[in-house]
Amino acid sequence: MQGLMQPWPLLCSKVIDHAAIQHPHREIVSRSVEGPIHRTDYRTVRSRSLRLAKRLDREGIGLGDRVATMAWNTWRHLECWYGIVGIGAVYHTLNPRLFPEQIAWIMNDAEDRLLFVDLTFLPIVEAIAPQLASLEKIVVLTDAAHMPESSLANLACYEDWLAEADDDFAWKAFDENTAAGMCYTSGTTGHPKGVVYSHRSNILHSMLAQQPDAMGLSSRDVVLPIVPLFHANGWGLAFTCPMAGAAMVMPGPKMDGASVSEMLVSEKVTFSAAVPTVWLMLLQHLEKHGGALPDLNRVVIGGSACPRAVTQKFQDDYGVQVIHAWGMTEMSPLGTLCTIKPEYAGLEGDALLDLEMKQGHPPFGVEMKVTDDSDADTPWDGRTFGRLKVRGPSVAASYYKGTGAEAFGAEGWFDTGDVAHIDPHGYMQITDRAKDVIKSGGEWISTIDLENLAVGHPDVAEAAVIGLPHPRWDERPLLVIVPKEGRDPGKAEILGFLEGKVASWWMPDDVVFVEAIPHTATGKIQKMALREQFRGYSLPSA
Repeated sequence: MQGLMQPWPLLCSKVIDHAAIQHPHREIVSRSVEGPIHRTDYRTVRSRSLRLAKRLDREGIGLGDRVATMAWNTWRHLECWYGIVGIGAVYHTLNPRLFPEQIAWIMNDAEDRLLFVDLTFLPIVEAIAPQLASLEKIVVLTDAAHMPESSLANLACYEDWLAEADDDFAWKAFDENTAAGMCYTSGTTGHPKGVVYSHRSNILHSMLAQQPDAMGLSSRDVVLPIVPLFHANGWGLAFTCPMAGAAMVMPGPKMDGASVSEMLVSEKVTFSAAVPTVWLMLLQHLEKHGGALPDLNRVVIGGSACPRAVTQKFQDDYGVQVIHAWGMTEMSPLGTLCTIKPEYAGLEGDALLDLEMKQGHPPFGVEMKVTDDSDADTPWDGRTFGRLKVRGPSVAASYYKGTGAEAFGAEGWFDTGDVAHIDPHGYMQITDRAKDVIKSGGEWISTIDLENLAVGHPDVAEAAVIGLPHPRWDERPLLVIVPKEGRDPGKAEILGFLEGKVASWWMPDDVVFVEAIPHTATGKIQKMALREQFRGYSLPSA
């Protein structure tokens, strides 16, 4: 016997329909690439997305065709997403921070037919255009007044191109499991791998994200999605905000501390999401120039582990709740969020901060476990760590074209490549990436814990820890420090700061000071490049 419910497919176009009907005048404020602040609303975005869908349809773009975007977070990028999915085509976000040859490889692998590109990134496209075998048209996200001269063929100005169609168009109908979006992993080894989101997975992920113990968004929120739409599906906020009816504030190309601070205050932002490096820049700007965050209620911090000092400063100095989160491109991307269960409701001070350093517990829709080297489940004791594995309706079942099949195991479990443990109340904590953990004398040392402690020093802007070969202990930690501007901490001072905060055998064998630490295209510390930089470096204890 089956249920007698209506076959209402979970399509992304229904999200913008809902926002336009129930929250038509809720604002979408953007810092445009051209400079001025731009204001629109959900009703207008839906109308322009319908025009865009109609225009794509005329271009011959249809079901399953890949349409690339290389753009900042603005109202135009949002229109592109909804216009593309509305005809059953697939939005393919390109990360402009990748090397040009990587971008070209990804576009050819995805077989992108059309590209929407911001003015900022047009030089990248001009450089790689001869390599792009499937690309038929390039639409520059600007108006006629700002349209640049270019040697590219088949180039169109977005506003002129859009003006050729009206919004008298109906969204296409198709199965909810149809592909909606594509995002490629950062590809630290080998070629990047394509993750393909379905309409169903995007909708379920946004419902997951809206849960009170997740992002908990509502129509009363004003959301600043600093995380770019080209970074891990934009953390789903392009769908979650309209679904909730929350106002959106799009930062455009400016994500420095001063610009973020200005938008947070001027637009009365209540909720924001970004990687730790963005929040470090904001807090350093506020520390240097003063200022308050009167309306900001909570921030989600993910992408890499959040330093303890960042959480403490947000909460103690500005009254902002920090929700430490973890996820992956393969998970759409949310996996866990560190909100407080009743079992921990009485915690305060350092005990609460200890809990908030964990990546948190999964909302409904994500299952997880940790296994040892023999693939046996480890106990949830908050100590025993192993390989973290996940499954759920918004978790990838395979990569595009079947690459990387070894990550997808039996019974749907995806091996994340992270090393973690889970406590008795279901809180997960990442101790390292499997490839980054330091194995010293048969024991494991978490580079993440050491980095987060080091960043707590008042003179440290950023820290990274790598393992270097040691004749007795196999590997020992080297601490790499970027001092804050105008500060000059010494090695003894840094080691003294760490003393007593970690086990003695975890203490770094040496500290080096550098001007900058290399990062991946998604803002994570590039440990591989650091290991190459310090290859041959001799630790004093060696």
